[in-house]
Amino acid sequence: MFGAAQPHLPGFEDIEQLVYPDHEPNASIQARFEAFHQLNPWVLRELERRTADCVDNGWKRISIGMLWELLRYRYGQVTRGEDEFRLNNNWRSRYVRLLLERHPEWEPLFETRALRAA
Repeated sequence: MFGAAQPHLPGFEDIEQLVYPDHEPNASIQARFEAFHQLNPWVLRELERRTADCVDNGWKRISIGMLWELLRYRYGQVTRGEDEFRLNNNWRSRYVRLLLERHPEWEPLFETRALRAA
């Protein structure tokens, strides 16, 4: 895992070390996502923060893919370690749904499709 965040960088006070949960080999995507999210609640908070920033700057459409890659980039700026930083792309659709659950007013900003995998 990566080392702890370097708190001297402005704008990254809430970024923590990622924790990768153990899960059953046959666990569903949803179960693996829930385990990851429970151990890393800061990921949702950071996605909320970045989405709110886009809203404040007048964006009319936002891509969870863009936010996801931005999070990967920003996390890489403030952490040091030997292990690869991993955010599973399968979880993007779950995180956008959590964002919309917590902020229904953001519904017009994101395009969502039906989940294909449980």
